[in-house]
Amino acid sequence: MKKIILSTTLIFASTLIAAEFNKTIKGIAPADVLISCQDAGTWKFNIESIKPSSEVGELIVKLESDEPATPPKFTVALTIPQVNISHRWVPAFYDTMIPPDWMSKRPSNLASWMPLYTFYSESGENQLTVSSSEVKRLVEFHGGVREEGSILPIKFNFFTKKEMPIKSYSVSVRYDWRKKHYSEIIPETADWMTKTANLEIADVPDAAFDPLYSTWYCFHQNVFADQIEKECAIAAKLGMKVLIVDDGWETEDTNRGYAFNGDWEVSKMRFPDMASHVKKVQDLGMKYMVWYSVPFVGKNSKNYERFKGKYLAEVNHEGAAILDPRFPEVREFLIGTYEKALKEWNIDGFKLDFIDAFRGKNEKLRGEGRDIDTVPEAVDKLMKDVYSRLNAIKPGILIEFRQAYIGPGIRQYGNMMRVADCPGNFTANRIGISKLRMTSGKSAVHADMLEWNPGETTEGAARNVINCLFSVIQYSMMLRDLPPEHLKMIDAWLKFTVKHRSALLKGGFKPHFAESDYLLLEGWDDKERIFTVHADSLTVKVPNDNRATYIVNATAANSLVIELAKKPAKVEVYNTLSEKVGETTANEGLNRIKCPASGYIVLH
Repeated sequence: MKKIILSTTLIFASTLIAAEFNKTIKGIAPADVLISCQDAGTWKFNIESIKPSSEVGELIVKLESDEPATPPKFTVALTIPQVNISHRWVPAFYDTMIPPDWMSKRPSNLASWMPLYTFYSESGENQLTVSSSEVKRLVEFHGGVREEGSILPIKFNFFTKKEMPIKSYSVSVRYDWRKKHYSEIIPETADWMTKTANLEIADVPDAAFDPLYSTWYCFHQNVFADQIEKECAIAAKLGMKVLIVDDGWETEDTNRGYAFNGDWEVSKMRFPDMASHVKKVQDLGMKYMVWYSVPFVGKNSKNYERFKGKYLAEVNHEGAAILDPRFPEVREFLIGTYEKALKEWNIDGFKLDFIDAFRGKNEKLRGEGRDIDTVPEAVDKLMKDVYSRLNAIKPGILIEFRQAYIGPGIRQYGNMMRVADCPGNFTANRIGISKLRMTSGKSAVHADMLEWNPGETTEGAARNVINCLFSVIQYSMMLRDLPPEHLKMIDAWLKFTVKHRSALLKGGFKPHFAESDYLLLEGWDDKERIFTVHADSLTVKVPNDNRATYIVNATAANSLVIELAKKPAKVEVYNTLSEKVGETTANEGLNRIKCPASGYIVLH
């Protein structure tokens, strides 16, 4: 993509002081763009429009006030006909159906999704992608079908939530109507957001891509040092390189909720000697990460009274309160807690949970010891300091976040972006992975932890793994209780993911058929191409290049349909244990190849 600074052309600039502001900009998008503010007051609006290319346009909206004032609500909007537009892509877990305009609102902020939306055709071709450089504050998006005429009113609303007085503000809105597949447009747009917002993305150590074992689904809160060590001995032998100890290490209560969070003292009943336990796991060749629920202070904790008056809200159903990060002593308490754990236990990383919960009725309170006006700015300050101070102690520190806090802003202080909780649901995992891969740049994308019933067939269990091949797989099964064939299957696929890490996790990625839950996924590097097929009889079109091609059968059927655009190829057939079970030849054109369910073929 061209560098905007070098290739832009100033088309329009206007300054106006009035109670109401309206300005229409032509030629910057497929339709006229209206910037409007019903109550501008004394705010001055300056609008710049730039054209990086013939089918990409940007608006820069700048607001200035002579004195600090509450920023006014304003809208950037356009309306396009619904022509060759059948679906809408959003960062969240919602489906891709285009809703009616009266139910199309989608909010985003620092810790909740991101302002990036794509309208595309049945073939997956982008018709219009809209995005905003505002990755911290609340941005309210609307984009659905208006019944009167089958048109699409599309708009961003800014400052729908009252904020403290400021003197200036600037935001960019981008329109991209290049006729490319959404899997090309979305990553480029996410990259534009990152650059335009001047974000410095956290370093991503290679360990962020290592196979991982999590205690959550197999242990939940009932974790004990000796039991974890037994599981890690098996996990390490299978090739898992990272451990996350989730909730439970800090409490002897197993009733869920967060009533005992906030002191962050190790349960001596569960972990008699935490530092020694950590070393035992590390000696197995695994890195050690620990979970924290960042905002919560439980009502049964000693710290609950300490922070009275410094909470955003009380969450009674969770038995906890939410800290207000605008207080410097709150931020220092949290950072100091993580520093202490890092130094005393010599751990390798943190799972920092629930930063999307920094909200509540006290957000409107200002002053009285708060040194930052808005909660998103305070969260950003907190998390930047968390990352920089932890990384200074141990360079290459691992930090995991999960959907919905996954946007460009979050990638400043985390290097592992995980799919939201979807236990036992490999379809949801596949959807979440596909979305994260398109918006996470070079950050490591992780699947939600895998679990399945031990009574499942080996092939059925394998589909939980196969659906997540284009992510770092987190296993959360009680390994000691699995049938031997399940362990052999895990071992086989772990070896597969390590061997093909470049093509699976670090190369090109194209998720096909978003509107059908991404039924075909494709990844590649310079040497090989890998497909996973998630629907029986779906045709895989093999490109005409010199890469070795792997096609994984992620269905319960015993065959694959491929279309060759090149000369006949030798085909090797493997089952889900990576055991070779046959050979055949595929000819130019359509071929149906026998392949075991949850197995794969290799084309040479």
